[in-house]
Amino acid sequence: MKTIYDIYDKSKIPTLPRALFSGRIIVVFTQADCEKAVSYLLKQKILGIDTETRPSFKRGVMHQVALLQVSTYDTCFLFRLNMTDINPPIRRLLEDTTVAKVGLSLQDDIRMLAKRAEFTPGWYIELQHEILALGIKDMSLQKIYANLFGEKICKNQQLSNWEADTLSEAQQRYAATDAWACLRIYEEILRLKREDDYILEMAETSSALTALQA
Repeated sequence: MKTIYDIYDKSKIPTLPRALFSGRIIVVFTQADCEKAVSYLLKQKILGIDTETRPSFKRGVMHQVALLQVSTYDTCFLFRLNMTDINPPIRRLLEDTTVAKVGLSLQDDIRMLAKRAEFTPGWYIELQHEILALGIKDMSLQKIYANLFGEKICKNQQLSNWEADTLSEAQQRYAATDAWACLRIYEEILRLKREDDYILEMAETSSALTALQA
């Protein structure tokens, strides 16, 4: 059985092997390509979703969402919203009620996307609700992924410029990994529940045992 923790020890993360999306990445920055991408995505059974925003280093300055990444298990589309905005095909994707879209902190993502253009959110699955049902209290993607898979998601591109003329390979792979990881986490949660294949270890109990053994 898999041992998972209600609170994962963050100090272990740097020692873990790296998790990285290895599939196909398609950068989308024209409306015609948006149409093709959305048509493809809405034929899938489930999608992982995330966003990236250019960081601001000045008080009171906030940027709009620059990137919407939507992933299947083997293909991730990176919609460059700073170039396309929320055009009709992207709105159709965001409002779709037929294909589940899995993400983390979706309320924040949807709120930020709505600042670009108002839309009626479709079918979304919030991972924070799902992990709480397992007894996991951590809310960050990095800690949840490490807890379930024993691998680390590197965050070294998080504060890069998501409005750059061209996204680097590292930026593309980072963005795709976050969306794809949401799918993997959800799939694993369903498996653990279905097979009752896990033991939840409480951090306080583990610390107490370590102290007694010292």
